[in-house]
Amino acid sequence: MILVTGGTGMVGSHLLYLLLKEGTGKVRAIHRRNSDIASVKKVFALYTPNVDLLFNKIEWVEANITDIPELTIAFKNITKVYHCAAFINFNPSKYKVLKKANVEGTANIVNLCLANKVEKICYVSSVSTLGTALNQNLITEETHYNPDDKNSVYAITKYGAEMEVWRGTQEGLDAVIVNPGIILGTSLSEGGSGMIVPLGSSGIPFYPSGSMGIVDVQDVVKAMLLLMESDTKNERFILVSENISYKEILSRLAPLFGKKPPKRKLSKGFMIFLSTIDGLLNKLFGIKRRVVKATVRSMFTTSLYDASKIKKRFGFQFTTTEETLKRIAKESGKVLQ
Repeated sequence: MILVTGGTGMVGSHLLYLLLKEGTGKVRAIHRRNSDIASVKKVFALYTPNVDLLFNKIEWVEANITDIPELTIAFKNITKVYHCAAFINFNPSKYKVLKKANVEGTANIVNLCLANKVEKICYVSSVSTLGTALNQNLITEETHYNPDDKNSVYAITKYGAEMEVWRGTQEGLDAVIVNPGIILGTSLSEGGSGMIVPLGSSGIPFYPSGSMGIVDVQDVVKAMLLLMESDTKNERFILVSENISYKEILSRLAPLFGKKPPKRKLSKGFMIFLSTIDGLLNKLFGIKRRVVKATVRSMFTTSLYDASKIKKRFGFQFTTTEETLKRIAKESGKVLQ
């Protein structure tokens, strides 16, 4: 039986659909107490009219990855694990929560994989755990994380989670890690692809000068299934379809939502000022942070990723950005109906 953690998230919900569509085996999915498993049906409805037929094949188990007794029940008769669950936040004040969910939670998953002799695990990490390349060279799987960089608290805990997975491989667990860029896709629970799609669809007139690596959620789950079904083990794979500037992706998104593309370059100094004010308001009045410095740094950083490893090894082909954005624009209306 296959176990999927984070089944109600963007990656998890799309992965559940693919696993059931391909008929790879019985599927069990973990969800937290307050999560909305019915939202997964909305994702399924984007691809098939037989929503209930597939959805009802999922064995849902209420469990938190930080709760070992609950997890122990979820691991009964499990042979493969797709670990998609994670806490995403860039606010330094959330470090302890991030560490508990991402590092300790992953350690629990790895330990139970070892205890139950699970055949293989696929961990969904992030390109944020990779290092930076000099002179704008491409970042590869061999560009190692630098703890002395100004890493976000999210990146620090995702790197810690990776170390737990690699520790598991030293103890006999077969594993693959995927490092996706910004994942573009649709889910009811996350409202789209981080801040990118909402910004592009809003017609915001400003753009930051940085760039990022992007990838379609459908490609992410296809790659995960491919790697898990292969003999490949104890390796990582970057999943990035295109390195693209913020200006370019916002300019491509805007017309799809009937908006004008951004024309004015955003000032990094102004955004740092806003981040400082944002931090003060949070400290003095408890107002939720919206502009943390780690996010500002990423908005003005040029990062270029090389995903040739999975292309060369498996002949893997990524979906074009144009096709992805058109699909997301179409799907955005559907999930809100």
